[in-house]
Amino acid sequence: MLDGTLVHLRPAADADRPALIAIRSTPEVYRRWRGGDDLAAAVADDLTCDDTEVLVIEHDGRVVGAIQWGEETDPDYRHASVDLYLDPAVHGRGLGADAIRTLARHLFDHHGFHRLAIDPAADNAAAIRCYEKVGFRSVGVMRQYELGPDGTWHDGLLMDLLAGELT
Repeated sequence: MLDGTLVHLRPAADADRPALIAIRSTPEVYRRWRGGDDLAAAVADDLTCDDTEVLVIEHDGRVVGAIQWGEETDPDYRHASVDLYLDPAVHGRGLGADAIRTLARHLFDHHGFHRLAIDPAADNAAAIRCYEKVGFRSVGVMRQYELGPDGTWHDGLLMDLLAGELT
């Protein structure tokens, strides 16, 4: 369990599925995190994936989102990748930046990573600003990176953060 200034991060449990499904069902989150037509199955898959650790983001005792991380284990390329989603009802309060900062500190200090990567949609200005507040920098645009709910390909932005750059 990890405590930030505003959020509490804890391992996701099966009991969190209804709250996470509800958040992923909001139009703002679904647009970025659709995961197919069956959100219940997508959330269940996320919680049982061996390659990714999913943590619930809590604020004031309520589940407001999830943050996850996975690692590249090849020693020549070792780094962690992170991603998150938040309930739109709590956007703009600094919870996303606090969650990212809290997890980043943990990954640097306790797992020994020197670099983290994140890949928001290139048109997701709010997410990009959030990640920049923590110290992430743009590395480049990944063209036609992900398939959107509209059936067309959308660009992604690769960003990374080195341990000494965490703000």
